[in-house]
Amino acid sequence: MPEGCAPYASDPARTRGREFGVDPLAARGPRSAFQRDRDRIVHSIAFRRLRHKTQVFIAPDGDHYRVRLTHSLEVAQIGRVIARALGLDEDLTEALCLAHDIGHPPFGHAGEDALEAAMAQAGGFDHNANTLRVLMRLESPYCGHEGLNLSWEALEGLAKHNGPILKPTWALAELDAAFPLDLASHASLEAQVAAISDDIAYDNHDIDDGLRAGFLCLDDLLELPSIAEQWRGIERRFPGAPQDRMLRELVRGQIGRMVNDVIDETRANIAQSGVASVDDVRTAGRTLAGFSSAMGEEERALKQFMYRRLYLHEEQCQTADRARDVIAALFAAYAADPAQMPESWRHSLPETEPARTRHIADFISGMTDRYAIDSYAKLFGKTPEGLRNV
Repeated sequence: MPEGCAPYASDPARTRGREFGVDPLAARGPRSAFQRDRDRIVHSIAFRRLRHKTQVFIAPDGDHYRVRLTHSLEVAQIGRVIARALGLDEDLTEALCLAHDIGHPPFGHAGEDALEAAMAQAGGFDHNANTLRVLMRLESPYCGHEGLNLSWEALEGLAKHNGPILKPTWALAELDAAFPLDLASHASLEAQVAAISDDIAYDNHDIDDGLRAGFLCLDDLLELPSIAEQWRGIERRFPGAPQDRMLRELVRGQIGRMVNDVIDETRANIAQSGVASVDDVRTAGRTLAGFSSAMGEEERALKQFMYRRLYLHEEQCQTADRARDVIAALFAAYAADPAQMPESWRHSLPETEPARTRHIADFISGMTDRYAIDSYAKLFGKTPEGLRNV
C-alpha cells in the first residue's frame, strides 16, 4: 500500500493485472501500475481528440470555452484533491477522471443520440461503453496487443463509476466476456470520486461558460437561494470589485463548497459502513462517495436550472438538431458507400452485420467536431450551417 493511503484505497501493487499481461522488458521508469494507466491515457490519440469535442457548445469559436479536454483536466484536478483528502490512490483517480469522456462522439449528446438511432438494429450506442471499446480495442499503439492494456482497476472504474451495471450494452458485454470486470458490484472509491468530481466540474464550469456566452446572467443565477446567499457574501467581502471577477469567485466558491461537502460526507459514510479494504467497498451495497442530503438537494436544483436555462435553451436545441442531422447524414453516406471512408477504415470493414454497422459507428464516434464538419463538407459539397452559436 503506498504511503499515506487508507486501507480501503486501491493498491497498485495488488492490481488484478491487465488483459494481455505485462512484458517486464517493456517497463519504462519506476512507475506504479496506475501511473502507467494515467500516462497511457494522456499519450493516446483518443485523449488528444478531446480538444475538439463538444462540452456544452458545439465547435465554439471562442478560445475560452471549455471542450471535453479542458473539462477532463478540470475533473482530474478536483478528483485528485478529494482522493488525497480521503487517502485514496491519486494516480488511479486521475486516470479515471482523464479518461471518463473518451467515448463521446462529436457534438456531445446530440451526436450520441444520432448514433443510437443509426445503430438501433445493431445494439445501439452508449458513450460510456464506447469509452471502454476505445481504450481496449480501437486505440492500439502497441505491437503485441489491441488497446492500451490498462489495469483491471482502471477499466472497472470506467465501466461502472456511476454504479453497478446489471444489463450491459453489447460493447461492454463483449469486453466483459473477454476480460471480466465484475460489473454487478460497486466500483472502487477512486472511481466513485471520479464520478462525483465530474458532476462538480460540469455543474459549475458550465455556469462559467453559460455566462460567457450570454445564455445565463447573474439575475438568473440569483433565483437559486444557495447561489444568492453566496453572492451576498462575495459582495460583502469584495465591495466594488468588477463583476466578472466576482462571478469567477462565485464559481470557485461553489466548487470549494461541493468538494468539502463530498469529503466530509464520504468520510462519514466510510466510517458508518465499516469498510476496511477495497473489496469491502465493492461489496458495501451502496455508493459511499457523494454529497450530503442537503448539498444533494442544492445540486439537483442547480442541474434543473441549468437544463431549463442552458442545456435546453432554444438556440442550443436548434444547434443540437442540426448536429444530429450531420451525424445521421455521415452514417447514411458511409453505409451506402464505404469507399468514402479513409483507406484504413475501408480496408478493415467487416462484410457481415452487425459488425459492419458497428465499424462505421467506431469511425464516426472517434471524429472530432471539426473533422465531422469537414467530412460532411467533403461528402456533400457544402459546410453544414448553424452548428456554432457562440
